[in-house]
Amino acid sequence: MLKGVYISITKPVISLFLKVLSWIGRKRSPGSYGTCYGASLIYGGLGRTFNLYLPSSYDGSVPVPLVIALHGRGVDGEGMIMVTRKGFDRLAERDGFMVAYPDGIELAWNDGRRDQEADDRAHRENIDDVGFITALIDMTVSDYNADPCRIYVTGISNGAIMSYRLACELSHRIAAIAPVDGNIPLHFTDDCSPSRHVPVLAINNVNDPVVPFGGGEIYGHFGREMLGRVLSVDQSIEYWVKKNGCSPVPVITEEPDRDPADGTRVTRKEYFNEDDGTEVILYVVDGGGHTWPGGLQYLPSRVIGKTSRDIDASEVIWSFFKRQKLNAVE
Repeated sequence: MLKGVYISITKPVISLFLKVLSWIGRKRSPGSYGTCYGASLIYGGLGRTFNLYLPSSYDGSVPVPLVIALHGRGVDGEGMIMVTRKGFDRLAERDGFMVAYPDGIELAWNDGRRDQEADDRAHRENIDDVGFITALIDMTVSDYNADPCRIYVTGISNGAIMSYRLACELSHRIAAIAPVDGNIPLHFTDDCSPSRHVPVLAINNVNDPVVPFGGGEIYGHFGREMLGRVLSVDQSIEYWVKKNGCSPVPVITEEPDRDPADGTRVTRKEYFNEDDGTEVILYVVDGGGHTWPGGLQYLPSRVIGKTSRDIDASEVIWSFFKRQKLNAVE
């Protein structure tokens, strides 16, 4: 496996590849499938875009939950649809919620990393992505009747780190987060002041060659570009365990080895606040790479590592989300 490889080395190729897959997937979607709309809004003087999936049962008459799924660096919202293999779309069709797939500025999110050398416009210009997600929430609540007490955020990589940032800055709007393959940026906890306990479910792959499981520098371009430092997975989880007042002693469960040929094993660690029920859950995927469990193997395993088939991340995340709800929106 090549270490220090970041998918930005082939940004245009990956983005185009996933767009083609998305187009093919839509053409092959069954007739009972819902609808994915392209939508836009203006925020901060910029035109911001996103895809919004509405299930076939949707008629706007009753509030429905909203899952916001954030792509990684180098792809867009359509890429996120394909990385997850339309997992959230299928679940939304089954359970009647909506899914938004926003697009970061030039394929990246301003996720709070301060020490990166990458020339991402999102970080260079300090793009207000927190404000954009807030505006997206406002729009879906007012125009599509999204339930303001059941707004959830998940994401992979850059999108996962952005999820952690949103938990800090939009805790009054977001019921829960589920980052995949992302850790908290170094020093970002100094500015993290959530107004309430925020349920967290994280999925991290031990053999991730991009975002180091043990923390440290994220590298791109075969190690020639530093993309910022992050805490370790354990430090990131410990932060939220303490912040949410959970017991520091987890309940540990070994997940069934559903696909012995995938080269991975999954362990679940659950921390619980017995007073208010807040959960912090970590899925540790031993043998997994910079991938979405149950999702698309979007690059060869020698580059990004293996994709676990022992769990379906989309299913695990939605099962967690649907247990969470804000008591009231501030």
